[in-house]
Amino acid sequence: MIAREASSPPDNSAASTPAPPTYNTPPPPNNRKRKHAAISVATTATASSPAPSDLGFPGAQATEGSGVVSALRPRRTVSLGPTFVPTSEGSIYHTTDQIALNRLNFRYVPAGLAEPGSILQFRTIESKPHGYVRVSWEDRSPFLKVTTDGLGLCGEKGFRSARLNVPVREGKWYVEIKVEHGGGAKASDSQAKEGAHVRLGWGRREANLNCPAGLDGYSYGYIDKNGHKVTLSRPRPYGNSFGTGDVIGMYISLPPKRKPRANDSHDPAHIKRERQEYFESIEYAQSKEMIALMESATNKSKDTASVPSSAKKSATIKNVPERGRGSKPVVEPAPLQSLPVLRGSHIAYFVNGVPQGIAFQDLYDYLQLRSVPSTRKDRSRRRAREGVIEHIENPFDDGWLGYYPFISLFNGARVHINAGPDFEFPPPADIEGVLAGDPDSADTKTRTWRPLCERYAEFMEEQWALDELEEAEAKQNAQHLKDVGETKKGRGLRPPNKPPKPPQSRPKSQDHPKPKVPPEPKPSPAPSAPSAPSAPSAPELQPQTQPPAAEGPPQMTEAERKVTERRERKREKLRLRQLEEEQKLAAASLSASGSTFAYPEAGPAPTIIMEEYAFKNSEHSPAPAADVTMDQDFY
Repeated sequence: MIAREASSPPDNSAASTPAPPTYNTPPPPNNRKRKHAAISVATTATASSPAPSDLGFPGAQATEGSGVVSALRPRRTVSLGPTFVPTSEGSIYHTTDQIALNRLNFRYVPAGLAEPGSILQFRTIESKPHGYVRVSWEDRSPFLKVTTDGLGLCGEKGFRSARLNVPVREGKWYVEIKVEHGGGAKASDSQAKEGAHVRLGWGRREANLNCPAGLDGYSYGYIDKNGHKVTLSRPRPYGNSFGTGDVIGMYISLPPKRKPRANDSHDPAHIKRERQEYFESIEYAQSKEMIALMESATNKSKDTASVPSSAKKSATIKNVPERGRGSKPVVEPAPLQSLPVLRGSHIAYFVNGVPQGIAFQDLYDYLQLRSVPSTRKDRSRRRAREGVIEHIENPFDDGWLGYYPFISLFNGARVHINAGPDFEFPPPADIEGVLAGDPDSADTKTRTWRPLCERYAEFMEEQWALDELEEAEAKQNAQHLKDVGETKKGRGLRPPNKPPKPPQSRPKSQDHPKPKVPPEPKPSPAPSAPSAPSAPSAPELQPQTQPPAAEGPPQMTEAERKVTERRERKREKLRLRQLEEEQKLAAASLSASGSTFAYPEAGPAPTIIMEEYAFKNSEHSPAPAADVTMDQDFY
């Protein structure tokens, strides 16, 4: 959802919406310049009306944070929520407006302004109405109508789905869904060939909201029409059918959440969130492994295992190797990874309190597959364009991964959500024992599962803890950069995050000062002083150090000096190539004219020229510093 900055929760006891203040606008003057006067009056009226960021707007607060652009915007702890538009007069179901829906591979999370003095500008806030489990305003198909409390859902033509506002990541959880209209029932005024239908289950973030539960491996569903269970679009007999008036209990059991490996930076269990003003992030994409599994499941002639396609290729144009000069070898795709599962996990359903048994076991892991090196390289090449936020796929956990209660409705079906703790058909205290057929489980008094209503507060605490962790890391990084900057500044170096100075123009005579080469030392029987250094040999000539002039060209930075040296090497190599070509042309012309003189293929003349050229090159190029690695082919 679009970020709505946080302030204190709204006071429900106060009057609903205060009347907006009126602003007296003078009538436009009756003169020839009426058009320009009207424009100026409209501009004045617009400027005089207070905006949420103005000081006169109620709830506006000034913040003194580092880099907070909107310093006078209201700080909220709960977002404003959507605007409800009733589908018809007197209907309890509404469409939502002024809300960002998760579609087109993007998802939205409510965000608000952080506390004054924070490094990060925004933090996670709740969505109105808050404090309980309901359908997510953002994480649902826009074709599903909702009640204002978020507990009622109504479908439309075609299967559309919605997720609730909390995920399940570990433990045992239970939630009830009451079918108010479904099981193939038709309205009295309906002329549709097919009645209303419901599919209930659990789905991951990657599950498509415009498709029913059980379409692929990202969701598991229970069909009302025949009582079949379905995943990967493959229904199997399971339990009793259900319809209007029935209450379906959905139970899920997940193993303890795996902790990320500290020595593995690419472990998908690491937490990484993308946080901007809108808390907009790209949705997790479906993996090619799951798509291959889906294709093999729909094709009955193949096995149901997740296997790559056949290696045999047809003789099409695409498979014919290119014979051009610029043909490149075909890059083989990365092999498919095995899909990890959560050992011991399972899903079960209850119909009006009667257990139907375990429907699914060993669910697929909700974490992302481990990224391969090729995808990491492609991801590192992407850069954000100026003024545009470019999102990339997140190979890690952002804290919102897990299994969500997934509700799919067809042709006007209606359901009501009950997350507890008071259920219409309370399940037994030991659901695991009942599913396993243990007769002693009926005597168990201690509840081994938790109602889904308890998950909301736990989940929000997890998100706020991640906000605090990210803020602490941001402060630590800021302090580190500050310390490094002070240290470099004391040494006379450029502090970090400071743009380099643009190269300044210098006279051509001062672009490459010629270092003076010391004369060759004369042989002497003994050194004049024991501490006098010996003169360098011919191949190790070094320029004499010149005392700094009072006024001279500005000093080049290390990067500028390296760039200059690199360009000089290219120029000199080009000149060397041209000189060799001139020698060959001269030799060819002499031999063609019948002259007895010609350069030998490998003689002293070319060698002398090469040595002279190398010496000139060292004269026209600045000598390398001691701590700089230079090209050995040149120096």
